Amino acid sequence: MRFTIKKDPFLKTLTIAGRAAPVKSAVPALSNIKFDLNEKGLELTGCNGEMTIDSVVPYMIGEEEIIRSASMGKILVSAHYITEAIRRMEGTEIHFEVVDSSLAKIDDGRTSIKLVCANAEEYPDIDLEESGQTFEMSTPDLLDLVEQSAFAASSKETKPVLSAVNLEACGDGTLVATATDAARMARKSVSINADVRFKCNVPARILGDIAHLIEGTGSVRVSVDDKKALFRAGMTVVSTRLIPGDYPVTKSIIPTNFNYFLEANSQELINAMGRLSIFITEKDGAVKLSMNESEVEVYAKNEASGSANEKIQTFSFVGESLSVSFNPAYIVDAIKALRSEDVTLCFVNEMKPFVIKNPKDPSAVELITPMRTY
Repeated sequence: MRFTIKKDPFLKTLTIAGRAAPVKSAVPALSNIKFDLNEKGLELTGCNGEMTIDSVVPYMIGEEEIIRSASMGKILVSAHYITEAIRRMEGTEIHFEVVDSSLAKIDDGRTSIKLVCANAEEYPDIDLEESGQTFEMSTPDLLDLVEQSAFAASSKETKPVLSAVNLEACGDGTLVATATDAARMARKSVSINADVRFKCNVPARILGDIAHLIEGTGSVRVSVDDKKALFRAGMTVVSTRLIPGDYPVTKSIIPTNFNYFLEANSQELINAMGRLSIFITEKDGAVKLSMNESEVEVYAKNEASGSANEKIQTFSFVGESLSVSFNPAYIVDAIKALRSEDVTLCFVNEMKPFVIKNPKDPSAVELITPMRTY
């Protein structure tokens, strides 16, 4: 196996595939990137057992020749060492050659590196075939779906299903993403031009990686079966295992009738929460929001350090006086996810979960459970 390749697309694709390759693994082969020079180009594959990334450097990009002097073959190369080696080389072209199926010689005309290789047959068989329900959607819609939902998933492994984003398509041309850690919930819906039906639990962390990898592409092809979800965009395919189990039923916990409404400037609320959060500890973990038609005030108190309060300047409040306590980080995350100049907070009472919305976009709903304070 040998080839000469342009450095920049080579390094870009190495970095993409390497996101799925662990530095250390119980399966030693997974610490490598699989190189497969075939009729498509240089196909690079990384896998950590949960996520697989497969990306191709083509022979040509437009009129530019990317790979030349090629002799096909397969080999495994350490993901860490090959990526760092190529990153630090200064030449614009890289010559790569495998000697005796065990050593990769890498040269840019100035620097020469030799890396120990492994037989490609040692790499696990990976299923990257489309199966189950398959549809296409715009990349911006998928990015919105992830950004406005995944942040609310649990970061703890005590209940694995809560570390996932639940994706559901009901055959009506709508894809809904729901995430919750039991204290908050985020839901986002987007339209898809398909009548597919499925439910699956995709790990939130991996879904975030997928969003990062496909950014800048026009569309993504999604395939879901009972074991995996596959995302194909451009020359890259990402496969992730699904988290088994029934996702909590969340539709019924979103209130439909409210008694109090606060509309405020998003950045002003975020800034206020940031200033008051210096008084928040694990023991004293709540900020109190007190509201009436003439005044809105945010208050935080720490028994050991002191207290702080701030009046919100730009607001509109409808309802009787109300005070609600909550984790300020949850409010900040929700507001940032909505990406709107103003937000509306809708309350039932001081202890029922409340909803945060973008007043101009009903497709996203962020729900937060208040905290009891004494």
